[in-house]
Amino acid sequence: MASGPVNQESNRGSMWELNQNLDQSMDEEAGKLRNMYTEKKFSATLLMRLSFQSLGVVFGDLGTSPLYVFYNTFPHGIEDAEDVIGALSLIIYSLTLIPLLKYVLVVLRANDNGQGGTFALYSLLCRHAKVNTIPNQHRTDEQLTTYSRHTYDEKSLAAKVKRWLESHAYKMNALLILVLLGTCMAIGDGILTPVISVLSASGGIKVDHPNLSNDVVVLVAVVLLIGLFSMQHCGTDKVGWLFAPIVLLWFLLIGAIGALNIWKYDSSVLKAFSPIYIYRYFRRGKRDSWVSLGGILLSITGTEALFADLCHFPVLAVQISFTLIVFPCLLLAYTGQAAYIIRNTEHVSDAFYRSIPDGIYWPMFIVATAAAIVASQATISATFSIIKQALALGCFPRVKVVHTSKTFLGQIYIPDINWVLMVLCIAVTVGFKNQSQIGNAYGTAVVIVMVVTTFLMIPIMLLVWRSHWILVSIFTALSLLVELPYLCAVLFKIDQGGWVPLVIAATFLIIMYVWHYSTVKRYEFEVHSRVSMAWVLGLGPGLGLVRVPGIGFVYTELASGVPHIFSHFITHLPAIHSVVVFVCVKYLPVYTVPMEERFLVKRIGPKSFHMFRCVVRYGYKDLHKKDDDFEKMLFDSLSLFVRLESMMNGYSDSEESLPPRRIEKPAGDLACMEYGNDSTCTFSSILDPTCSTSQDLIVNSQSSRQENSTARSSDRTTSQAAVGDELEFLNRCKEAGVVHILGNTIVRARRDSGIVKKIAVDYVYAFLRRICRENTVMFNVPHESLLNVGQIFYV
Repeated sequence: MASGPVNQESNRGSMWELNQNLDQSMDEEAGKLRNMYTEKKFSATLLMRLSFQSLGVVFGDLGTSPLYVFYNTFPHGIEDAEDVIGALSLIIYSLTLIPLLKYVLVVLRANDNGQGGTFALYSLLCRHAKVNTIPNQHRTDEQLTTYSRHTYDEKSLAAKVKRWLESHAYKMNALLILVLLGTCMAIGDGILTPVISVLSASGGIKVDHPNLSNDVVVLVAVVLLIGLFSMQHCGTDKVGWLFAPIVLLWFLLIGAIGALNIWKYDSSVLKAFSPIYIYRYFRRGKRDSWVSLGGILLSITGTEALFADLCHFPVLAVQISFTLIVFPCLLLAYTGQAAYIIRNTEHVSDAFYRSIPDGIYWPMFIVATAAAIVASQATISATFSIIKQALALGCFPRVKVVHTSKTFLGQIYIPDINWVLMVLCIAVTVGFKNQSQIGNAYGTAVVIVMVVTTFLMIPIMLLVWRSHWILVSIFTALSLLVELPYLCAVLFKIDQGGWVPLVIAATFLIIMYVWHYSTVKRYEFEVHSRVSMAWVLGLGPGLGLVRVPGIGFVYTELASGVPHIFSHFITHLPAIHSVVVFVCVKYLPVYTVPMEERFLVKRIGPKSFHMFRCVVRYGYKDLHKKDDDFEKMLFDSLSLFVRLESMMNGYSDSEESLPPRRIEKPAGDLACMEYGNDSTCTFSSILDPTCSTSQDLIVNSQSSRQENSTARSSDRTTSQAAVGDELEFLNRCKEAGVVHILGNTIVRARRDSGIVKKIAVDYVYAFLRRICRENTVMFNVPHESLLNVGQIFYV
């Protein structure tokens, strides 16, 4: 008789040890998973390969600047050879302070797990402070492996900055507009870079044929631009392998020619490394020297694309290729050109081609033309990246995004944007034909992006890095010391072509802000008009609501509550499917959501109602990288939830914010978090054929506990029988048919709204909705099982 209690105590002890080991293994597994997404390590061979490829994608724009810098700096000729030394000194220190010190050593470290650009900085801020203007995040989102954030001491500077940003809505809107401004200027850069690079390279024909018409040069440039944009569908990986040897050869040649020119013409040009000649340059030229900064600025163009293109390559690969190849070769190229110009001041307009030795002129012309085409690739790829991020954060109309690499999800192609860029590039090339005016426009776009990045880095350094305010001040002061004079200089040339990027940026800014504003208003309408749980509980039998066989997937933007579209539907048609699943596909300010944490499933109402919610979460890197059979993924997530539901307490759709507690993990990659009565499960390996079924896992888990209590074993047997019945019911409903219900919401401005709001909502947003992709395409919904529900709301 005494053996019973002893065995029971022994079993309790073994169960306690089992739970302890299980919790420890779960923590270790979570740690490994977190490290996998935060600490990406590459082998030396792969790192060198990526460094080589980055030359063809990232540095083409920065590397081809020697084609046109000195011409745009001295468009009216050179009066004093000493000015060349001053301009060269400015170029040297601009390259050192902005591309090398600011971007390569500091800004590249501000990436969001490998993602660069202004929206990557914005996503970092949205995670560390509540500045996102679309408040669609749930408390479970912060449990994501990739949702890294810091906690602050209430008295720390970071906490004060955080409270200041969150204090008023106008600060959040101002931050968003700043991000959109930088993004739109980067898009303008993506239009102007191909124009000036290709036009400058093709202009080399006139050096050997001076009587050639300028229209022929423009025609050659247009043909090259069409060819460049036509090959974008091949993907960055293939384009990088094709272009990288060309760019490497380009850098080696311009570096060698520059060293030869220094030795051949005037080695005294090396004194430009002394900053005293910058002071002399401004003292001598005064206003003319100040205006010439617009041309010198072109020596650092492409730096902003370097950060935006970071998603294609790891930071270390970009740093290696820049410091070992790009930076030294550029210094030699500019110094060699300056040495040639000092002896031949009348050749400043085409100094690059005239400084080439006669024996290699035409081979160098071919390489220069190819390198100019590559230069365009850097900003085109950057434009694709930032638009993809804008899409995920609800700031751009829906367009098709094609992932061109299965290995690197950051390598994408956007067909619609590609052809828009091509048309705009050709229009600017044919419309201007003047390299000097295009250079003025180009410099305006570049410097504004740089200034925006500097201002965004201030809260990043304070909130994310928690840097000391002295370091933040030094970084800001050094950056603005270079960028603000350049900004003032390009403003003098607004009427000489500088208005082009402003018009382009203003157009895209209007599109992005109107789309974002309407998206926010539509979400607010969904939140305010959602149906209460009491209304759902009133949908019992005998109230006139018919449940027809089948499964209905109701798509909504709400991650909690019953959407208005559902009540609108059954009000006009009092019939709904036997199983109803509210599907919310949302994007979070993270670069990716791991597959094992992507699906959140919970039950709404009593079990007899057979109503569920499935929240599918993506990061901006995952955009349009959905599974081929999205419908099957939803159903499998639903089935797995039903099997595991017996381990969770409650069924209500409660919104109480209680601290989470972890439920025992049965097996595999399932993690359950319970918030009071609101139980949510995230799933992984749903489709993994190597894993045993969840039912088997639960049975095995339960078999280890049967010795504890016969009564509990009986309860589980009953629970399993109920689970089996519901699974059979779900399968019968699936065989009866699946219908996807989407809301076709029309947004209208109120009658008492102002004229600006009416134009923005009733015309601009309505036009964008008509030309952008439908939700059915975004969610991979088959047309034969689609049901659209129309509704109108006024903002």
